[in-house]
Amino acid sequence: MRTNVLNEEFKYYKSNLSELYGKYPDKYVVLKDQEVKFDGVTFEDALNLAIENNLELGTFLIQLCGKDSSCYTATFTRPIFA
Repeated sequence: MRTNVLNEEFKYYKSNLSELYGKYPDKYVVLKDQEVKFDGVTFEDALNLAIENNLELGTFLIQLCGKDSSCYTATFTRPIFA
């Protein structure tokens, strides 16, 4: 199942964030098979590189490579859902 694949990529990303940030600071990285395949300045750049290199949608993860967990977490105070 693809969800499991993406979960594994995200676990890899979180476990290696410090090292990845050292190589790809504030860039979007394309992760597949627990390695960085491409990086881009914008999400669109990273996505285009993945598509141009024939990576199948749903088989890779694009993630902003920030210096800490704030690049992949969000805090909502008193959220209102409609």
